[in-house]
Amino acid sequence: MALEYSWLTRLGGFALQETIRHWLDTLDLRVAYHDARLDPSHPENNQAGIYIFWHEYISFPLYLRPYCNIAMLLSKHRDAEWLAHTAQMMGFDTVRGSSQRGGATALMELLEKSKSMHLAITPDGPRGPRRRLAPGAIYLASRLGLPLIPMGFGFDRPTRARTWDKFAIPRFFSRGRGLMGAALWIPPKLDKEEIEQHRRRVQRYLNKITAIAEDWAESGLRLEQEIAARPRSAPLAGHRQAAKFDPFWIHAEARSLDLSEEKLERQRPTLVVNKAA
Repeated sequence: MALEYSWLTRLGGFALQETIRHWLDTLDLRVAYHDARLDPSHPENNQAGIYIFWHEYISFPLYLRPYCNIAMLLSKHRDAEWLAHTAQMMGFDTVRGSSQRGGATALMELLEKSKSMHLAITPDGPRGPRRRLAPGAIYLASRLGLPLIPMGFGFDRPTRARTWDKFAIPRFFSRGRGLMGAALWIPPKLDKEEIEQHRRRVQRYLNKITAIAEDWAESGLRLEQEIAARPRSAPLAGHRQAAKFDPFWIHAEARSLDLSEEKLERQRPTLVVNKAA
């Protein structure tokens, strides 16, 4: 949905977009996948999903996966205006709303967009508590019959903002690491108790995969399953949409990393991967 922004918001969104792009351009970014086909830019991606990640790391997916036919849910709070405009400038569609403001309208819009787009949610936003998953993501996945796809991110010893989410600000020329976990399916027609059960389940998984990514970034280990990450290509001049898939995948070979629920339930949240030779 096209939104009208004030000149100050447009200016702020442009500045934030350029900051994210140039800042993260300096980083050594690497990713690993439970199943690379879940990446929205992969040529074999044929499964719509709801990507979830903690609010403090929103700069990572904004930078790496623009123009991937993703609608991102962002709040209607004034402090989210710049972020919403930035997301649109970086190739994301946006839906505005939260449990406090515009929730019902946002839900209907997400239901409609899910017919042709992926969805992305920061399930602890817009006000926290930090890394506590709100039940809305569970309800949405149950209602739509789409999997939740958790993503864990980490930077090497980032600066932390004095915000509710302790927003992560990476150091120039440092490491950033990302993990795309297993698709988590939520059964339909859940009652309140079942929603809470799955909320705890998904929160536990997302916290573990985030802790692993943070350990990986800080450790400096090179992993057998990793691939170098780079931003999704923007549309060519004169085209409104990017190519159907990113040509990067023609040469990239992503080996599967076991990030199944069963695996992570058995292991403490630390590196669960093999060190590259």
